[in-house]
Amino acid sequence: MNHGLAATIAHSAQDQDQSGRARVEVAFDEQAVLGALFGQFDANLVQIENRLGVYIAARGDKVVIEGAADEVARARDVLIKLHEKLLTGEEMDAGAIDALITMSDQPTLEGIITGDAKAPPIMIRTRKKTITPRSAMQADYMRELASRDIIFALGPAGTGKTYVAVAQAVSQLITGSVQRLILSRPAVEAGERLGFLPGDMKEKVDPYLRPLYDALYDCMPPEQVDRRIASGEIEIAPIAFMRGRTLADAFVILDEAQNTTREQMKMFLTRFGQNSRMVVCGDPKQVDIPGGDRMSGLADAVLRLEGVEGVGVTRFTAADVVRHPIVGRIVEAYEGEDALP
Repeated sequence: MNHGLAATIAHSAQDQDQSGRARVEVAFDEQAVLGALFGQFDANLVQIENRLGVYIAARGDKVVIEGAADEVARARDVLIKLHEKLLTGEEMDAGAIDALITMSDQPTLEGIITGDAKAPPIMIRTRKKTITPRSAMQADYMRELASRDIIFALGPAGTGKTYVAVAQAVSQLITGSVQRLILSRPAVEAGERLGFLPGDMKEKVDPYLRPLYDALYDCMPPEQVDRRIASGEIEIAPIAFMRGRTLADAFVILDEAQNTTREQMKMFLTRFGQNSRMVVCGDPKQVDIPGGDRMSGLADAVLRLEGVEGVGVTRFTAADVVRHPIVGRIVEAYEGEDALP
């Protein structure tokens, strides 16, 4: 593995016995981030221990890792990559660390982050943060977002489909690659009856669009989001508001696309204009419209358009969930519900 920057700040010595047990000592020359590296009360080290089944002891600027040789090597690589990210100013929470641990099981952790040794890192820069892939599939998704005209992102909740798309859209908006950012989703009740909602049209539909606002506010300062919404640079609206328009010079995202009808999906996709990019996100297994799967426009569109030039399809699974690990286990349990008696 090519550690890049980490090779200049970390040195390791490894001993392995005939039973396959190993002991590695890693010393970090740059100590300014050791507190963030280890976590409060060594919480980050405990997280790595629990996931990989190793023992880690912190001693000053050194850590000693003991356990099965393969898992010790993974723990060492995770700590070195975590240290490198902290030195570049990235904020690493428990979810990000868990993603590093998951990705360390790939052939090379660095290969997932950069694609190859000579390529620049795969990342999306926004006003508030820099987003890097938290799974191998997210890395593929980011490449698709940078190269395809229309991208379908399919998979369960928690895989980053919408969040990464919003981050890419914000990045292109602030660099001037597009002039507008348009976020849309169908205003469909997910099984519950909300009744009469008071207020004007915006107040009636905002509850359905809240996840899109949340992703925006995570990528841009709130005052910039509000100013750009007021100026029309950012538009957040139900899919019905897209009818009759041509969306040129825009980054357009349709969320919860499994709840569109075939007619709505055709209408939306044909809004595509010059110098635009469209991302269609949805979970084909969570259809809430009357008629269920057979009426959903998402599966129909993917069936018709996969393989068409300029169209990309990324399929996430429960293994790609980047929220709390229990979310992935919940998704797996529900995806297997057809087998229940």
